[in-house]
Amino acid sequence: MTHQVSSPFLKPFFLKTPISPLRQRRHTLPASEFRNLTPQDAISVFEIEREGKFLKCPLTLDEVLNFLGMCPELSLGWFEEGQLVAFIIGSGWDKERLSQEAMTQHVPDTPTVHIHVLSVHRHCRQQGKGSILLWRYLQYLRCMPGLRRALLICEDFLVPFYRKAGFKERGPSAVSISNMHFQEMEHMLCGQAYARRNSGC
Repeated sequence: MTHQVSSPFLKPFFLKTPISPLRQRRHTLPASEFRNLTPQDAISVFEIEREGKFLKCPLTLDEVLNFLGMCPELSLGWFEEGQLVAFIIGSGWDKERLSQEAMTQHVPDTPTVHIHVLSVHRHCRQQGKGSILLWRYLQYLRCMPGLRRALLICEDFLVPFYRKAGFKERGPSAVSISNMHFQEMEHMLCGQAYARRNSGC
């Protein structure tokens, strides 16, 4: 009579209990993601925007909510593992130059985008994120039908930053905030799109 030796170490592979795909899958957030902002992002935006260094024209929380409610398609946020690290907020404008009214208004269906703010989280500065985000934003705007240019105002020390991104100076702005004076700058969106930038994203 033959006796079979029963040992857990001799069990065939196919008899092992399969691991459920649900147990194998780990829920992870994208390492790096660019998307339009929503009103749900307003608190994160406001926290970063209060310490922004690229445009010294802070928006109130109500203004952030207002723009993200009216024209979320003119915003762009950079998220790393679900956390907002940098963002741009824009709105539509229908005049040749920016005026005080442009600071709080959105005019839909216009060929001009007014960039209100570009901010990078304080822990993510000096890493080139501001220039990478601005480049991506301008490429994004080029793909939107009807848009021809982007306008912004900035302090004199930021002119070189925007000049590197292709903006040109239009002279002193008519806008003043808390006795601060600004340069108005313009970027034409028409024409060929830039070659793909090796941004490492």
